[in-house]
Amino acid sequence: MKIHTLSLALSGLLLCAFNDSPSKYTIGDKAEDFTLRNVDGRMISLSDYGHAEGVIVVFTCLHCPYAELYEHRIIELHKKYAPKGYPVLAINPTNPFLFPEDNFEKMRARAKARRYPFNYLQDSAQVVFPRFGAVRTPHVYLLDKARIVRYIGAIDDNAESPQAVKRRYVEEAIAALMRGERPNPEITQAIGCPIRVPKNVPLVDSTAASPRRR
Repeated sequence: MKIHTLSLALSGLLLCAFNDSPSKYTIGDKAEDFTLRNVDGRMISLSDYGHAEGVIVVFTCLHCPYAELYEHRIIELHKKYAPKGYPVLAINPTNPFLFPEDNFEKMRARAKARRYPFNYLQDSAQVVFPRFGAVRTPHVYLLDKARIVRYIGAIDDNAESPQAVKRRYVEEAIAALMRGERPNPEITQAIGCPIRVPKNVPLVDSTAASPRRR
């Protein structure tokens, strides 16, 4: 599906004004453990990835056109880098009271239909994404083996066209880590729909658990 720049911009404006607040986690911070419900019903924790060389944490959703544009690229990231020790861990930060199309059943159906090869967790209680500081979908946090944040931002430099991409930021960051180097850049501007926190509606349901405290 191709969506022109104007359509994408209008979609973002209809959802909410962009939120450019700084990330809570910054480069060099250690990500705390957390536990959320996966689309297969299991409770999955960041600590379950202890065997991995790193984790590509991607905040994404179903209702956002940017997230849809990047869906295939997120799948391909996992297929390419999970065998090298860098799996994708996708998290939906949307409260379904605001966007019913992001409820748990529709997440599960989408994961099955698109054959997601990665875990897709629901943060409907909106307790994990604020700790990371994610503000858009998609928004990526690349963690190293010690779960230190090494890259924050966009997947690449062209949301509309994979064929027109010139910089594959996440892939470049992983390559740098594999060489024992710091990614360059370490932070880019994530492009996507703003993550909205609803007012006067429940923030917690049975499909999510609070972050574990160390």
